[in-house]
Amino acid sequence: MSFSLSTVFRPLTRAVTYTRWLHQLIASVAGTLAGFVHGGTFRSTGMEVWLWIAVLPVPVLLAAALIPAVRRVEGLQAQLLLTPGPQGPEERAGTGISTSPSLSWRDRGRTAGWLLLRLAVGVPVSALTVQLPVLSFAFLQAAAGHRTHFRGLPAIDAPHGWYALLVPLPLVVLLAVAVWAGSLMAAAAGRLLGPSAAERLAVLEARTDRILEHNRLAQELHDSIGHALTVTVLQAGAARAAGSPEFTDRALAAVEETGRQALTDLERALRLLREDVPHPAARPVLADAERLLESARAAGSTVRAELSGPLAALPGPVSREGYRMVQEALTNVLRHAGPVPVSVRIAADADALELEVRNPMPASPAPAAVGRGLRGLRERAVLLGGKAVAGPDEDGEWRVHARLPLARLR
Repeated sequence: MSFSLSTVFRPLTRAVTYTRWLHQLIASVAGTLAGFVHGGTFRSTGMEVWLWIAVLPVPVLLAAALIPAVRRVEGLQAQLLLTPGPQGPEERAGTGISTSPSLSWRDRGRTAGWLLLRLAVGVPVSALTVQLPVLSFAFLQAAAGHRTHFRGLPAIDAPHGWYALLVPLPLVVLLAVAVWAGSLMAAAAGRLLGPSAAERLAVLEARTDRILEHNRLAQELHDSIGHALTVTVLQAGAARAAGSPEFTDRALAAVEETGRQALTDLERALRLLREDVPHPAARPVLADAERLLESARAAGSTVRAELSGPLAALPGPVSREGYRMVQEALTNVLRHAGPVPVSVRIAADADALELEVRNPMPASPAPAAVGRGLRGLRERAVLLGGKAVAGPDEDGEWRVHARLPLARLR
């Protein structure tokens, strides 16, 4: 095993050594305050004072551990002093130290154990921090030929020059104890102030929710941008083939409107991903379905629409996801079959919302039902407790049908 002086002295060059040392010294503050309240504490001699400092605050600390906010304060202090460095959300989570209030009696018990451990380690370290430098000074005085007798330390009645060899020894012991105690408290903080099972579950659920939200945003961007690009390509091709200034103007107006809506959706998704706005722009709902129909008509399709029921009163999740499902179905029509006649039915009643989009089958083979768009359409339906199917029907048309239950969402 290799050994070098740099290994020994490296802790002395690290800031964390001294912040942990400070953390241990702070632990004796409660005992010192209790000593002032308890008359006669500091009239004791030697180590009796430190014993009083270690014992007097125990009832107060046990009572403080019952307060939920104490665990949060101790966690913040431990993160700041025991694991110093960047303190962003990810770095704080990586320390393994929780900053949440106590949520259960188990949390309060662990907090009490932590406070008692801080006291049991901090008071001896504080005592050594005071006494050992004094002992080094006593050795220095003895080496200079002076008799010494400091409070709490044995007297040196026979001074001699060889005491100079002992001068650094107390300081070396103090530094070694401070480093060891700091490492001990950092390890104990992870166990006694670490996240409880409920907190770990909450963190996992929050992470899962973020992943699901990002996946949902990715699906929305796929639907919105894909629809806009499909309409734009079809409009550009039709305008070039028509050779009519009037038709070109209409096509450009449709491209402008579709592109503007896609940019709005893109900006809303990016703002959500950046998490810099508390109230992002509203997502489109089925009450805005006419916009999708006009977009398909502008792309050259003949759209026959049947909208019935209280669409404006639909629950938010169903209405928003229903809009995206109709958008995806129309996009697939334009992408794979071109500007063909389309039949759209959106019907809502007290029990369910039904969506149906039909179009003639293209001359080329029908798109595979495993594409990302259709897969996303089915996933949206399943998440809402419904079902979606897509494929040829008995009349030779391509049919997309979805049914989303409403009763459990009202």
